[in-house]
Amino acid sequence: MTMIAFRSGLAAALLAVSSACPRASEEPKISSTGARSYLMGFSVIPPKPDIKVAVQSLEIWTRRTDAAIMHLDVPWTLLLAGTSPADALRKDGVDLEHYYRSKHLKLVVTIDVTNGLGRESEAPALVTAHRSITEPAMQRLYRNYVRALVEMLHPDYLGLAAETNLIRQIAPQPVYNAVVRMTNDAASDIRRSHSPSVLPIYVSVQVETAWGKLGPQREYLGIEQDLRDFPFITVLGLSSYPYLGGFKDPKEIPLDYYARVKGSRSLPVMVVEGGWPSSSVRGVFSSSPKMQARYIARQSQLLDQANAIGVFQLSFADLDLGSFPKPVPTILPLFATLGLVDVNLRPKPALATWDTIFARHLNH
Repeated sequence: MTMIAFRSGLAAALLAVSSACPRASEEPKISSTGARSYLMGFSVIPPKPDIKVAVQSLEIWTRRTDAAIMHLDVPWTLLLAGTSPADALRKDGVDLEHYYRSKHLKLVVTIDVTNGLGRESEAPALVTAHRSITEPAMQRLYRNYVRALVEMLHPDYLGLAAETNLIRQIAPQPVYNAVVRMTNDAASDIRRSHSPSVLPIYVSVQVETAWGKLGPQREYLGIEQDLRDFPFITVLGLSSYPYLGGFKDPKEIPLDYYARVKGSRSLPVMVVEGGWPSSSVRGVFSSSPKMQARYIARQSQLLDQANAIGVFQLSFADLDLGSFPKPVPTILPLFATLGLVDVNLRPKPALATWDTIFARHLNH
């Protein structure tokens, strides 16, 4: 469930930045001792489309992470207009990658090939252009973009598609078949020059879908089909929003919530998106800042149980929906308060919990 990123014009602003790091307002309730097996990070998504705020947010969260994630839509509009993949990445990607490297962060990149806010449909840019990833020509554009991204951004981990099991469940079959074909072809391209040890690659699966929480069956489904369809993966990406899967409180989430999806396989797992809101949405779910903090603590247990290698939230800050261009997607309010700080970058209780977990020694 991809969030809306704001990067236009950010590169220049990253050249001169300074910001005080606010302190969380509530003492952590879990231990900072011991070790963790997983990298921790966020993405660039700011609370509002404002360059100064975006940079300020970056300067705050990069001090409490080991890694950063870039969740990128394929720039279909640019590619269809004849822009080269390299030029598209220079517009959106290269400078941000340089910024993250200057902070000594690992870089994870997920490429999204369908509609991140509605997996039943294709990317809005393709729909507008009356094109489809079922076309071989669009698949070639994707493969060219992947090759350029690998050479220009040098990711430490690369995801070739997002939430494949949810796409398979609710999108037209030809669209899912196209995702399978284009990612396998792209993986073959990558492996000609990059071994699995140099560049681990993944697709992400939706955890609630794997547990049968988002479909009519309401029974555990697993990910066997994904493992068959995407045999190239050397890491398993997880996307998890348990509050949308019917969990009323984080304590209800089974301790093996991630581990069961992994199963007995030696495949490493990495949570590449997810979270729990700090505010309720009437008629959909109830939450609070304290409940969100409990989720961050509970998630650390799920990560430990699965011996995960990474966890990422796409949103560090809440989204100020009133400041975003209209029309705002109707589904976006469900994700608006996932941040660990509010729209003014003021800490919520969950930030103290995150910081306590981050203080543990990293064994990675």
